[in-house]
Amino acid sequence: MTELINSHGENILRFPRLDTVLMVEEFIKAHDGELKKRKLWESLPKKMMYQTFCVVIDYLLQSHKLSIDAEGKIGWMYYPETAKRYCERADLGRRKIKKFK
Repeated sequence: MTELINSHGENILRFPRLDTVLMVEEFIKAHDGELKKRKLWESLPKKMMYQTFCVVIDYLLQSHKLSIDAEGKIGWMYYPETAKRYCERADLGRRKIKKFK
């Protein structure tokens, strides 16, 4: 079996379940920009191994759903509905995208 390695060069021993990823996402959305990584992990409603938490954070960073500011605080930045509304506004100088059949 092939070993998978995270962004820190470490072997991934535990993979998070979908409900775990969703729980972390919701918690980050609720505490947007308030907590650093370690404090966020300690404050989660359900406990998990730190390595599993790091796998979730790496995934969310690579999928451009999270950002980390200069202070190390984690913020949620994935708002597709808001982005869609801005793209549809004519006063922002966007042109309509032609849909191909």
